[in-house]
Amino acid sequence: MSTRVRLLLSCLALAGLGSALVSLYVHAQLLAQPGYASFCDVSATVSCTQVYQSRYAYLAGVPVALLGALWYIAVLLVLAGAQWGWGSLRENASGYVFLLSTAGLGFVIYMAYASLVLLKIVCLVCVATYIAVAALFVISGTRTSYPMLTLPRRFLQDARAAVASPAALSLILVFLVGSTAAIAFFPRGGAPAAAPLDQAAAADRQSEFVRYWESQPRLQLPVDGGGAAVVIVRFADYQCPYCVQSHRDYKPVIARFNAQYPGAVKLVEKDYPLEGECNPKSPGGAHVAACEAAAAVRAARAKGQGEKMEDWLVDNYQTLTPASVRAAVRDVGGVTDFDAQYPALLNLVKNDVAMGTVLGVMRTPTFFINGVKVEGALSVPYLEMAIQLELKRAGKTQ
Repeated sequence: MSTRVRLLLSCLALAGLGSALVSLYVHAQLLAQPGYASFCDVSATVSCTQVYQSRYAYLAGVPVALLGALWYIAVLLVLAGAQWGWGSLRENASGYVFLLSTAGLGFVIYMAYASLVLLKIVCLVCVATYIAVAALFVISGTRTSYPMLTLPRRFLQDARAAVASPAALSLILVFLVGSTAAIAFFPRGGAPAAAPLDQAAAADRQSEFVRYWESQPRLQLPVDGGGAAVVIVRFADYQCPYCVQSHRDYKPVIARFNAQYPGAVKLVEKDYPLEGECNPKSPGGAHVAACEAAAAVRAARAKGQGEKMEDWLVDNYQTLTPASVRAAVRDVGGVTDFDAQYPALLNLVKNDVAMGTVLGVMRTPTFFINGVKVEGALSVPYLEMAIQLELKRAGKTQ
C-alpha cells in the first residue's frame, strides 16, 4: 500500500469516525435530555433525531452509532499497521481494509434502506457515514493486488506475528477491552430510572427534569381539554415510526394515570401527515398513505371504531398504501362510503396541519403537554414525571 493511498484511506476513516462520534453524541443527548433538539434536524423528513429514536438505531441492544465508531477505529488500527507494522502486515493491510469495508458496506446499505425507504427520513450525519464506507470499499478494493482467497492464510500469518509482538498484542487487548466497556456502559433508551444502586443519579436526573420543565414556555392551544388537568396534544403521522412507538408507549401510561385520577389526563390527537396531498409543508413527503390514514381514523371514529382503526394502522404502518387503508377502513372501521367522505375529511386533516404550522411543528411526533412543546417524544419515565408535575400544578396531587 502506497503512502498516498494509506493517507487517503486514513482521512476517510477519520471522517467516518467523526460522523459516527457526532451521531453517538446526539444519540446520548436524546437519551439524557428530554426535548433535546439536534443541529441536524432540518425538517420533518430531514432529521437525525427521528432516525436515532427509531428501532433501527440499535443492533442487538447496542447503538449502531457506537458500533460504527468501533468499526472505524478497527480500520484505523489496520492502517496504522500498514505504516508501522511488520512486512507482511504492511503488504496485507489493503486486503484487510477491503474485507472490513465489504462487511461495512453491506451494513450501511441496509441502514440506508431502513432510513430512506422504511422510515422515509434523511439523516445527514448518516449520509456522511455511508459515503465514507463506500469510498473505503472502492479505494481499498482497487488497491488490493493479491487474490482475496489468499486472505485467510495471510491473516493467520499476521495473527501469529501479532501474538509474538507485545506492542501489537497490547494494542489489540486495549481495543477489545475498550470496545466491550463502551458497549456495556453506554446508556440504553427506555431503561428504568431508579435502579436500587443508582438512586442518587436518578434523583439528579429528576431534579434536572423538573428544572427543565419549569423553565419551558407554555403556548395556548385552541383545543378542548374536556376539563382534564393534563391535556396532551400529539401531532402525528400514522406512517411515522416514532409516532407509532409513542402511540404504543404512551397509551398504557395515560390509562394508568386515569385509573388513579379519573379524567385527569386527556390525549388529543392531531394530524400532521408528511404527504403533500394534505400538508403543503411536505410537498415531497414520501408517506404515500399518510393523508388517507388520517382521514380513515376520522371516518372510523364516527362509527365508534376509531381505536380499532388506529391499532390496525399502527400494526401495519410499514406497509400502508392508499389501497390498503381504503380496504381497512371498510373492513376494520365499518365505513362503506369512505371515498364519498374523503374530500371533507381531508379538509379536517388540513385544518390540523394548519394549526401545527402556526404552532411551529417541524417533525413528527410533536407533543404539547399543557402547552409545553416537546419535539420528538419524551421517554416513558420523563412522560410520567411531566404528568405528575402537571397534576401537582393543577392541585390534583401533593
